[in-house]
Amino acid sequence: MNQLQTGGEFKTDQLYQQFMKARRTQRTQVRIVQLVILFVMLGLWEVAGRLKWIDVLLFSYPSKIGLLLWNNSIDGSIFPHIGVTMMETIAGFILGTLFGTVLAMIIWWSPFLSKVLDPYLVVLNALPKVALGPLFIVGFGPGLVAIIATSLSISVIVTTLVVYGAFKTVDVNFVKVIQVFGGDRRQVFRKVILPSSVPAIVSTLKVNVGLSWVGVIVGEFLVAKSGLGYLIVYGFQVFNFTLVLGALIIISLIATLMYQVVSYVERKVTKRLQ
Repeated sequence: MNQLQTGGEFKTDQLYQQFMKARRTQRTQVRIVQLVILFVMLGLWEVAGRLKWIDVLLFSYPSKIGLLLWNNSIDGSIFPHIGVTMMETIAGFILGTLFGTVLAMIIWWSPFLSKVLDPYLVVLNALPKVALGPLFIVGFGPGLVAIIATSLSISVIVTTLVVYGAFKTVDVNFVKVIQVFGGDRRQVFRKVILPSSVPAIVSTLKVNVGLSWVGVIVGEFLVAKSGLGYLIVYGFQVFNFTLVLGALIIISLIATLMYQVVSYVERKVTKRLQ
């Protein structure tokens, strides 16, 4: 009997090792294909620019953009703009997630308030938040607060709806177990609702990465005197589209890095909850 158990455990472990090896191989293959696609696209863009297949004034090409970014990095002129935008984005990202989650908790806590606010949340979610930018500038002044407020106007409502939806989809049987043993609403939330909704809250961080960048860049379009959004506007004004594309590439790289950090946190949280 012990030999059969040992043999079964060995076979299970062997199958698990094979599965993990195949998974790592597939992940490596995906990364290779992604890099190949990226380099092929950059190569075609470079060739099209150098052979004048495209309008270089409008679309530039990778080596020209890289040279501009390199020169701006050497003289240090690009780093203050990156720092300002990153500070605004991280602030909007953290505050948007925090305020949205707290608002979802408040709405869940009061069923009456939930029914009252439901149509308003739908309307606010459908409202084009970019149009609120000028109002924030007038209300908060042309500065950092107005830019962060623009970012929050985009991310808070989405976060609230997603997190509140996660609260409502928790299995009611778990809630009844706590109530049977005399648990009040606070204990239900602390023991069941919040732990069950942690994956949804962490997943919301991924959405907020993009929303925070959109809000900050729109705010910088309207009011900033520094930042990557300001560089984009300035590039359009002086017809320096290489600068515009360079700023967009920097935004893409930093946003991708933030997304990967959030994905790493999500994997760790999910593994711990399993």
